[in-house]
Amino acid sequence: MSAARMGSVRPIEDYALIGSTEGAALIHRDGTIEWLCVPRFDSEAIFAALLGDRSHGAWQLSTPDSSARVSRRYLPETMVLETTIETDDGKALVLDFMPRPAVGGTHELVRIVRGIAGRVKIAMDLRLRFNYGAWAPWVVREEGMIVATAGPDAVRLSSSIDLDNVDFSTRARFDIASGQTVATMLEWFPSHQSPPLPRDPYALLQRTISEWEQWARSCTYKGPHAEVVRRSLITLKALTYRPTGGIVAAPTTSLPEMPGGVRNWDYRFCWLRDAVLTIYALTGSGFHDEASAWRWWLMRAAAGAPDELQIMYGLHGERRLTEVELDHLPGYEQSRPVRVGNAAHGQRQLDVYGAVLGAFDAGRRAGLPDMDKVWPLQRAIAKNLLTVWHEPDSGLWEVRGQPRHFVYSKVMCWFAFDRMVASATEFGLDGPVEEWRRARDEIHADVCEKGYDEATNSFVQYYGADRVDAALLQIPMLGFLPANDPRVLGTIARIERELLEDGVVYRYRTDRDDADGLPGHEGAFLACSFWLCDAWVLAGRIDDARALFERLLTYGNDLGLFAEEYDPAAGRQLGNFPQAFSHFALVNTAHTLTGQPGGVAEHLADGSTR
Repeated sequence: MSAARMGSVRPIEDYALIGSTEGAALIHRDGTIEWLCVPRFDSEAIFAALLGDRSHGAWQLSTPDSSARVSRRYLPETMVLETTIETDDGKALVLDFMPRPAVGGTHELVRIVRGIAGRVKIAMDLRLRFNYGAWAPWVVREEGMIVATAGPDAVRLSSSIDLDNVDFSTRARFDIASGQTVATMLEWFPSHQSPPLPRDPYALLQRTISEWEQWARSCTYKGPHAEVVRRSLITLKALTYRPTGGIVAAPTTSLPEMPGGVRNWDYRFCWLRDAVLTIYALTGSGFHDEASAWRWWLMRAAAGAPDELQIMYGLHGERRLTEVELDHLPGYEQSRPVRVGNAAHGQRQLDVYGAVLGAFDAGRRAGLPDMDKVWPLQRAIAKNLLTVWHEPDSGLWEVRGQPRHFVYSKVMCWFAFDRMVASATEFGLDGPVEEWRRARDEIHADVCEKGYDEATNSFVQYYGADRVDAALLQIPMLGFLPANDPRVLGTIARIERELLEDGVVYRYRTDRDDADGLPGHEGAFLACSFWLCDAWVLAGRIDDARALFERLLTYGNDLGLFAEEYDPAAGRQLGNFPQAFSHFALVNTAHTLTGQPGGVAEHLADGSTR
């Protein structure tokens, strides 16, 4: 990697994810770690070259041979990245992984180089920069190891080879011969504490492989494209914050929705909008423990006054996610501002009521334990929704323009009451069922009257709008209307005409000043593209859905990772990466296409009260 990367193009899909289920790193295919957040996904990055250049922190481990042939893969059923380096003189493997942290211990990132044949020249260049690349740490040698400290953070670097400090970086140059192995380990620990002795990197490798393989064996999905579905589920596990069960939307911040633009957001938090899709994907794929942990995180985060329900929370349920801009970072491909925190946490989004109550209903149907403890919270949330569903909101997509009566938000309010009626009647739970029914029916009539445009035979983005929104594809999935209803078919057809382009679906068009309160454009939204597959399945267009699904799979990278968006013109991924929303949608669509339990439509059909 050149010292000044700015201006060059390093596509988002060129990166790989490794993680410990507490922190995460992104590794470029050239062997450079350009993003590392530990001990938490939302910690201040130690390597931030992803949003700048090497001066903001990076760890390169590769061959200086420019003619080398490099390939990569994950070891099957794991989050251990294996990079193969082949030169005219030999062959070597690099294994990168982050083991599960020991209780009260350090957080490690391990890089192991193995010689397979001949000899391969290897170069290592480590530049530690704390606080998103802003601070150069104080570096000392202690007992043959290098310790770097800056403020509350400290890291320790240990290696089986000699390391030199040159120009505020740590370097090594060596040859790896057939049969040789070199391990280097970076450990984070609080700077005010003395860390324990380093753990054995080779034992950590074997344990990490075993733990991932054991977890993956629980997967029950058996349909087509099983490998990519399991990879999505493993990715989702890697995005799960193990101490609390919360699932981050992505492990990155400010990867742009359009290079050079301002639509750059911090996604290292947990969104309630993901709640119901999360439960369906996890329980339908055999991962009930993860679904239960997410359910408990959801209950803790949503606890308190129902009128204070937020759209997102921190990993432990934190509510204050103050958004600030990091002016010292130039941004990925000059995309500024770089943001940490997310001001959207203060928005009102009525769709989260349906997401939360729908998730609890799905958990009850999946047989998750102790669901009776959630019912009082559900009733309190539903009581508050009786008074607020009439109000405008910022919508599913967190527009930063004026609040409106978004049709999808109203449909999700309907869904919230529909799921409350379903839970109460089918599981014998107490509550004002008739009041919920009346509210459900009132919302249904309101949406059909004010959110539907007869001239175009389609539902619209918000009351009185002249445009559609891809979120409307969920109308038949949620059971609001059957897929063969002429109004639903008309909506699908209009979305195909206006939002479908080269096999991907845009959320909505941003080419109008009043689109969402933000300048510039964005890529097509991958989750919405999978929703179109679901809608086609429900409408009986199975062959079309299957063909689109298979095309969408080609938009992932060589490791099966998907970002938030895709630019069909440039043929590249956009937005934060990898994106949980995209992977949840992929898993659910795979289930829907096979007709196996686990598809969203299948869950709702079983629990229909209509």
